[in-house]
Amino acid sequence: MLLTALRPHWWPWTLAAVIANHLQLTATGLWPRSTALGSNWTRLPPAAAARSEIAITIDDGPDPEVTPQVLSILARYQARATFFLVGERAERYPDCVHACVAAGHGIENHSFRHAHTFSLLGPGAMRREIERAQKALAPLRGSRPQFFRAPAGLRNPFLDWVLQRLQLQLASWTRRGFDTVNADADTVLQRLARDLQAGDILLLHDGHAARASSGTPVILEVLPRLLEAAARAHLTPVTLADALR
Repeated sequence: MLLTALRPHWWPWTLAAVIANHLQLTATGLWPRSTALGSNWTRLPPAAAARSEIAITIDDGPDPEVTPQVLSILARYQARATFFLVGERAERYPDCVHACVAAGHGIENHSFRHAHTFSLLGPGAMRREIERAQKALAPLRGSRPQFFRAPAGLRNPFLDWVLQRLQLQLASWTRRGFDTVNADADTVLQRLARDLQAGDILLLHDGHAARASSGTPVILEVLPRLLEAAARAHLTPVTLADALR
């Protein structure tokens, strides 16, 4: 602004520079794995990594068709996962949530409606959306969730303020498989398992899962192979909550 005052005829360029700067800051802050807007888990804590632990996180459920099959795969490999559940879906399919809890998996907050406009909400509406999911999930899991993941990972500067007041930790991921839009199991697996290492947080979906050519939800083709890759690397899948111990 000082430059504009000194050189008024330069105002188009100084205005463009200011706009570009704000756009860059906004993009940096909204990027799902960014820590520019506050605390954000993109990896497990160092102590968990030292124990050779990873986290497999599964979003957008529960789904009455897919989630039980995911649980069966996890049981076969004696692995633990964290399910980021949509509150209204959890209310609709409570038996799926109870099955997750009974098997020792983590249940965390993925908003109440999973609205695509979540990142456009103001602080009041954002808090109501997250708190409503907390109230839906708490009686199903036996306690209030500790972690939150924004729909599609997108957020705005209000979210950190809201999460602090609700005592929730934001968690994103180290790598994602894009398995809601890519139905090729080989490609999804490569994205997740390439350079797999202790401390990684991996993202798959039981809700809104893409379907392979066979009609099978792609997570069901990817998850066994991912768990086998973890075993070969001597890595143990744990819940996000267990990574805090």
